[in-house]
This record gives sequence, structure tokens and C-alpha cells, in this order.
Amino acid sequence: MKNSLEKLLNSVLKRVSPTAEDSRRITKVADEFHDKVERALRKAGLPGELRIEGSLAKDTWLRDSADIDIFIRIPPEVPWKAFGTDYLKAAKKATAGLQQVERFSEHPYLEAVLNGTRINIVPCYGVERGAWKSATDRTPFHTDYVKPKLDETLRGQVRLLKQFMKGIGVYGSEMKVGGFSGYLCELLILHYRTFLQTIRAAGNWKPPTLIALEAPHLAVEEYEGSLVIVDPVDEKRNAASAVTPQRLSEFIGATRGFLHNPHPEFFYPSPIVALSPDALLKTFRQRRTTFVFIEFGKINAVSDVVWGQLYKSQRALKRLVEAHDFHVVSDGVWADDTYRGVFLLELEESQKPLMQRHLGPPLVMKEESENFLAKHATSPATLYGPRIEGDRWVAGIPRKYSTIADLLRGELKHGGREIGVAELVAEAFTDLFRILIDDEIGSFYREKTAFAKFLTTHLHGRPRWLQ
Repeated sequence: MKNSLEKLLNSVLKRVSPTAEDSRRITKVADEFHDKVERALRKAGLPGELRIEGSLAKDTWLRDSADIDIFIRIPPEVPWKAFGTDYLKAAKKATAGLQQVERFSEHPYLEAVLNGTRINIVPCYGVERGAWKSATDRTPFHTDYVKPKLDETLRGQVRLLKQFMKGIGVYGSEMKVGGFSGYLCELLILHYRTFLQTIRAAGNWKPPTLIALEAPHLAVEEYEGSLVIVDPVDEKRNAASAVTPQRLSEFIGATRGFLHNPHPEFFYPSPIVALSPDALLKTFRQRRTTFVFIEFGKINAVSDVVWGQLYKSQRALKRLVEAHDFHVVSDGVWADDTYRGVFLLELEESQKPLMQRHLGPPLVMKEESENFLAKHATSPATLYGPRIEGDRWVAGIPRKYSTIADLLRGELKHGGREIGVAELVAEAFTDLFRILIDDEIGSFYREKTAFAKFLTTHLHGRPRWLQ
């Protein structure tokens, strides 16, 4: 067991570690665009100190996914709005000819792509430690903290942890994922020292969990979150605040699974093979549930904003249907690169009886009981009762909506803001709103390969590493 585990980890480490040629190639590209951005700033008369940051600067990047993060440390007196105007314009000129995408964290930045390598040009303020004006101001201090503490062995352990998290689907602090950042992986290895010790410890975490490398006097109660990893450069900040309870639980479960049965699928899961349309329909029939798909139009916003609103709307839709007595088995949301997509609701049933049982007040509440009787005793809409059951009045009344389709059409006809649908999603509903039930999703499924894989994974249910 020990020898096979060591063999597996050595194999993965060899696969994720860049070769000398890989390092020369990516460093050359980084230096080239560093110089291009610097020339663009000088030409525009914009002040700023350039630094390479992120995993490339700390040499913890993975061989098959190198990102180049070029940070522009801007004097604190420069207005905030210049980040998204003057500096963004200079970044675009420096990467002219490449695919460019404007991104947004706390403020705008530019992502350019060269032969599959992302080049992120990110403005931040060049402030003293602790005098933060934006969230990205901490990044150079993160690099300066981590870099001298990592030797070649520890960098390898970081790479193993990153690839493990990628393989199980919990890597990435962006809103869509809600997982672990590369910086968190580095802090975990600095704390636990090896990949194996990290996952052994994580398998025994009992949230809320506190890790404080530089401030052991702090208490978990001082922070919010199921996992608290105190940022060594800012003890007021939980560096793990982006990790959702769901991703934390998935990580803990996967660490236990790996220690019980270590195999390559944890690091490199097999590709998802979408069910054929016929197999999809067969699966629907076998489950005997109802699948409801709510298609929405394109959303014009940056990724973190879009996914924040999609998840908020997903929760609102689930609350809506449950409030009308439809029982949710599972739910989800999928969107393509243009942020057009579908919400998914799997329900135990698609139709409810026309009559619903309406509980009135207990008999001891005399005034309320009289009001209940006045409303229901002579009403032609009352289908049952009122009658006394136990110690309270009960009546049978018509449901406002007896089918899931009627419910969704009725409550979302104006976008759904009243029931908690987020603003941009409500606007997307006014552009395109379509309800598809069970096999009505067929043509969409055949047209959208990425959606087909998403739905296949959703139907399968279990983590891909679980064997």
C-alpha cells in the first residue's frame, strides 16, 4: 500500500511539474508582456510599478495550466476609476492582437489569451502593508510571504494539492466554483508541510476549523465561515472566505476517500461521456421524477457577477416551488460562455391535487377562529369543511397553481424579482423564458454538448472519484 501510494504521488508530481524547457518558455512570454505593458504605460504617461505575481512568481504553477499575472502597483493618489479606463486601455494596447476579455473582481482587469496561456493584467494600489484600498493590494504581499518559505520539495507538494483539488472539482475561488485558491493551497502546505499530511488533517476537520500560521492567539469565533485560514499578511481577513460549505464538504469527503482507496482518478478523472438522447430518456423514466428546465436568455455581465446572481436565483426558485408543496429532489443551474442557460429542478411530482388542506387557528384562539369561519364557511370556493380536527379548524381550498408549469409561468411572468430572482436573471427571463419538462429538453440537449455533460453528471450524482 505504501509503495503503491508513493508510486502514484511520484507519477502525478512528475506529470504536474514543469520541465526546464516549460519554465524557459513561460518566463520568456511573461517577460515579453511585462515589457509591453511597461512600454504602454510609459507611452500613456501612467505611473505604476510592474510585478509578476501568482503561481508563476512563486513557481507553484501546474505544467498544463500556466497563468501569467502581471500586476500594476499604482500610486494611492490615482483615482479608482482609472483602473477601468486608462489602465485597462493601456493593457489592451499591450496585448493587441490577442483574444481579450474584460474581467472583474473588485474592479476591472484584463485577461488576454496567447496559445492557451492566460495573461492577466491587474491593477492594484502600491500601498504599505495594512493600508489596503482594494482587495488586490494584498497580492504582492502574498507573494513576498510565500515565496521565500517554499523550497523545491514544498513547491512539489503544493502542486500535488492543487492537482488533487482540480481533479475533485474544488479548485478555484471564483464565484462559479466557490473553492480553494492557489494561495490557500500554498498556505495549507506551509502549515501541514506535505500533501499527505494536509489531506490526513483535512479528513479530520470539524467545521468551523481555524488555521493561523502567524497568529495562533486568534479564535475561530472572530471570523465567519466553516473554514478559517487567517491571511498571514492581514490577520483580519479569512483567506478561505470564498470556500463554500459545499466545496469544503466535498474536499473533506474526497480526502477520506483517497486515503481509503488512492487512485489516479482523484487527480485526473476520466472524461465525462454524455448519455445518448435515448439513454437520457430511459434514465428519466427509471427515476419516475419530473425534470423541469427553465431556459433563460443571455446575461451581459462579468463571470463572478453572473454566477452570484444565478446561484441566488436558483435558491429563490427552489424556495418558490417548495412553498407551493412541490418536493425538490435535486436542482442545479448551467450556463454557456455567453451566460445563456437553464435552471434545473427535479421534482417528485409535476402536479398537485386541485384542493389543498388549509389549517385554521386552534379553537382556543376565539377571535381568529371566528374570522376563519367567516371567510370559509359560506365561501363558494371552499371545497371541504370547515371542520374541527383535533383542536383546530381545517378547510379544503383550491390551489392557486396545481401544476409546476402553471406555477412557474404565473410567478415568473414579470421576471420573478418579487420571489427573489436576481436582477440580471429577471431581465434575462424577459428576453427568453421557456419551460421544458422531461423529454422536451431533447433538442437543447443534442445542441449543447457542454450541457449534455453537465446533465449527465447531475443524473449520475456520485463524485467521479468514488469507485
